[in-house]
Amino acid sequence: MEKFSFYLSYIAWKQRLVFWVGAIIVGLVIVMMTLLSEWAARIYHTLTLHYPWFHFVIPPVGIGFTAWITFRFFPGSERSGIPQVKTALEISSNLKERSKLISLRIAFGKMFLPIMGLLSGASVGFGGPAVHVGASVMLSLARAIKFPTHYMEKGLILAGSAAGFAAMFSTPLAGIIFAIEEMGRTLEERISSLVLTAIIFSVVTAYALLNSYIYFEDESLTTLPWGKSWLAVPLCGIAGGFLGGLFSKITVSGSRFLHRTGIPIVIIALVCGGVIAAANYFSNGATVGTGYQQTKAILHNVQPMDPSYPFLKMLATCATFFSGIPSGIFVPSLASGAGLGVDLAYWFPIAPASAMILLSMTAYFSGMLQSPLTSFVIVMEMTNSHEILIPLMATAFLANGTSKLINPIPLHLALCDAYNPPPLNKQNKTKT
Repeated sequence: MEKFSFYLSYIAWKQRLVFWVGAIIVGLVIVMMTLLSEWAARIYHTLTLHYPWFHFVIPPVGIGFTAWITFRFFPGSERSGIPQVKTALEISSNLKERSKLISLRIAFGKMFLPIMGLLSGASVGFGGPAVHVGASVMLSLARAIKFPTHYMEKGLILAGSAAGFAAMFSTPLAGIIFAIEEMGRTLEERISSLVLTAIIFSVVTAYALLNSYIYFEDESLTTLPWGKSWLAVPLCGIAGGFLGGLFSKITVSGSRFLHRTGIPIVIIALVCGGVIAAANYFSNGATVGTGYQQTKAILHNVQPMDPSYPFLKMLATCATFFSGIPSGIFVPSLASGAGLGVDLAYWFPIAPASAMILLSMTAYFSGMLQSPLTSFVIVMEMTNSHEILIPLMATAFLANGTSKLINPIPLHLALCDAYNPPPLNKQNKTKT
């Protein structure tokens, strides 16, 4: 009888309605970010075609200016945003500290500052920003409606972050796996229903407006014949895991080194802009933007890709991260993995090139994040490649093991150190 009365409760239905509306808002925001990112990428490419000097002047100036705005007016919105959300999940009892990591102000900066990065020629991804925005929007709405505390501690943060991730990539299953493996590690029964519902509403909203469910369109004809073709699994797994782990190692070690130097972030951003300008020049502009169009072209064999592309994309993505501007690394990393797959298919033609590209995307992503489940599921859903599910799984776990030899601590877990509040005893010593 008590359970039945719960379903008729006015307060319970009010909370459900607000939660559903919040998930739809997350979907709408992700659609807006997607459309703005495509517009910004087109603008930059058009301007560089007419004015080649843009590649040299705009990145340092634009990225330096974006970094200044980020740290001056939107502190907490810098870089990916996933370490901020993960840290907020652990300090949920300290509302003041958590508001420095998740808030509407931060969500606003995370929506528009990556667009400035794209207009500046940076290698900008929107996966991390989508996660950060989703968690911030959902939690802020819950605060305004005064949701029960047990929902706001972890449930709504996880639900919002998973909804943002799933809506950005049109991957509902990967959104659930991401919430478990990368964000929450475990999900209680109450929280799992919140995550699932948020993903459904946000993905349906994004799909209804963008009319696109498969992120990279249909690659369902990709197969990996039994036999020597399966040697591509260890080849791509080890090579992709090594490069992904190397990217993580450089990112973590470089961040700590730059923090110790005490160099102002604007100076760092100006130098990083120069590095990005060089990468854009040597790649003929291929390293600019998210990497979505380049990955799509690789998957559909639209145009040949220079062998140096994956390494220049890695360089541009690292420089964008070190600059501090709000930017994700998911799609740029998928682009690096796809470029690596093209190189491996050319150097070692032991399997269909399309299969080796998908295996390398999975391996690089898994090596970077050390989240193998999320890696093979997101590539499978993005490309509709169910036929090679087992090879994708094996590649992801091989890459994960290879990456751990280079970088023992997962990327986002290591980056959380910068946002953890100091222990209470250290605070007391400082005051004394």
